[in-house]
Amino acid sequence: MPETIASVKDDFLLKIEEKSAIIGVIGLGYVGLPLLNCFVEKGFQSIGFDVDEKKVIALTEGKSYIKHIPSSRIEKAVASGKFRATIDYSDLDQCDAILMAVPTPLNKNREPDMSYVIATCEEVSKHIRPGQLIVLESTTYPGTTDELMVPILENSGLKVNRDFYVAFSPEREDPNNPTFTTENIPKVVGATSPEGLEIAEKLYKKIVVTTVSVSSTKAAEATKLMENIFRSVNIALVNELKVTFMKMGIDIWEVIEAAKTKPFGYMPFYPGPGLGGHCIPIDPFYLTWKAREYGVATRFIELAGEINTAMPEFVVSRAMEVLNEEGKALRGSKILILGLAYKANVDDDRESPSYRIMELLEQKGAQVFYNDPYVPVIRPSRDYPHYAGRTSSDISNDYDLILIATPHDEYKALDFSGLTIPILDTRNVVQGNSVKVFKA
Repeated sequence: MPETIASVKDDFLLKIEEKSAIIGVIGLGYVGLPLLNCFVEKGFQSIGFDVDEKKVIALTEGKSYIKHIPSSRIEKAVASGKFRATIDYSDLDQCDAILMAVPTPLNKNREPDMSYVIATCEEVSKHIRPGQLIVLESTTYPGTTDELMVPILENSGLKVNRDFYVAFSPEREDPNNPTFTTENIPKVVGATSPEGLEIAEKLYKKIVVTTVSVSSTKAAEATKLMENIFRSVNIALVNELKVTFMKMGIDIWEVIEAAKTKPFGYMPFYPGPGLGGHCIPIDPFYLTWKAREYGVATRFIELAGEINTAMPEFVVSRAMEVLNEEGKALRGSKILILGLAYKANVDDDRESPSYRIMELLEQKGAQVFYNDPYVPVIRPSRDYPHYAGRTSSDISNDYDLILIATPHDEYKALDFSGLTIPILDTRNVVQGNSVKVFKA
């Protein structure tokens, strides 16, 4: 490597050590905002970028729009003078490191939708300058960084590993997890050059307990996919066992509690009404799509996906059975779904199976309402725009069926004994042997 480039690397490392490096984070959602906060709290001048002006205004005023991130944390960041949010991407040239945390959803054909990554890289390429580090944190298929991201950035006329550095470091956020946060979750890092890896590792070590370096960006991309495919496959297994055991009159939840007493060779996974969130329902399909390029059929992964995506239909069929036992038809019945968030105690409803259940029930003629203390009003979404604006309803006996879809603590603390209508519990929330409680 030429002496001048070596000196650029050394200057970068010195800036990181002295905390004079300016950090830019693109995408201020559930991943980007905590990441930005961490750098601010460690003393780095940081700039957050987002296309949503409402988010930028809220952050500038010290307000959080994510339930588990308190506004007090944003207020403190703003007051430090080291935090700033903007929609003006021309400020990217001020940043030494640019970390990208943008959505990577699937399209209607369950193929990777890379439009957000492409648009962001195109924007970065307009403002890139020599000596910068560009890192992608969005979960994606192996090869994205090298094959998609780098060529777009090089449209600037600059060359990777000569003029700028590129790395991939997958996010590992688990919203509202009280034990594991951005700071104490090990950070996997892969780069397109040894110099880029050294810089990226040193940068992340300033905000996380440890980094785990791998040989390439592809290995880092594959690491995140393996983590979530592992979960997807095991959840599919326990969902299949749930259906099988139910036919046999066996409670899957009782079996799991007994099985997890084994101190080795077993890890508990839990069934549910379907998969939700920004990772597990989506990430496995990134690998199945990319594997086809190499002539590989990922049958195990695809089967797990089929089982998990079929769970909302199973829940609806159970609702029909329960109502039938009450002498009622699904068509015309009033059903209250408890929980729109994809997991307990968060306001994140991305990919939530509750929406699919709601849609299926309505297609069969039911009147569907919902209750969620974390989602008082349904926000606009790409997949279910027609539900935007609906508001949370009270829990009462004014329905023909209550369907528990999310195990919020508020529901676990609720005394259901005052309800005289049947309850379909997909999350083992209601304890006891009430004849009005059914499992799904």
